[in-house]
Amino acid sequence: MFFRMSTLAIGVVLFLIVGGTATAGIVIGRTLRKRPGASHESVGVVQGTLLGLVGLLLAFGLTMSVGRYEDRRGLVVKEANTIGTTYLRAELLAEPVRSASLGLLREYTDATIDLADQVPFTDAFDADVARVESLQRDLWAAAGDAVRADPVGTAPRAYIETLNEMFDTHTDRVASLGNRVPTSVMLLQVFGSALALGVLALYLALLGRSIATSLLAAGVLVLILFVSLDLDRPQRGFITVPFTALVDVRASMDEPPAATGP
Repeated sequence: MFFRMSTLAIGVVLFLIVGGTATAGIVIGRTLRKRPGASHESVGVVQGTLLGLVGLLLAFGLTMSVGRYEDRRGLVVKEANTIGTTYLRAELLAEPVRSASLGLLREYTDATIDLADQVPFTDAFDADVARVESLQRDLWAAAGDAVRADPVGTAPRAYIETLNEMFDTHTDRVASLGNRVPTSVMLLQVFGSALALGVLALYLALLGRSIATSLLAAGVLVLILFVSLDLDRPQRGFITVPFTALVDVRASMDEPPAATGP
């Protein structure tokens, strides 16, 4: 649900939910405070318990989001490394497969860079995935030609090994984009935190405290929730997965080949 929303929409939704519960808590607390014999102790116990539980929930949700974000970053670097190694080994192949494979690998790297800059699971993203898969088939066909031309050679077999690893890493990276924090966990974070804040605002209003404390707590809570949600939305929000490693590998391909074929 949150993944498909725009960054502005998420900010507005969080503000309305958290701000609405805080406002409701303040209004209810001030109303109860005017009544004689209003009990503060029971509300204080409830809000203290809720805040403790919500603190654990926020930490759990944020840890899940950060973990998935780091996995995506790591897979981008891994894919860049496997592409670079595959390109170096392709330089050792015999012609004409050598030139064809090097050209395909440059196109492949361009396609992975375009893919990394797309919002996952949009039409543009799906088109780039299809383009990468088409290039994978072309690269594998060329690798088969290299093996047939030199069945016992070391270079074609070493190239096949890293080519297969490159394909596997790409599959892992695309799959990681769909490995998001479950919606049920996100909803529990948002509404559980909003409820706890509402009870806190109610308790502070019962004590006759300024609403500034409640507003400050609401602002901090919205920020934590926003960061937690934004981390799980690669290339859509403010916190995106960098793909500098892929760009650097592509730039290295424009340099003269480090080795010549047999």
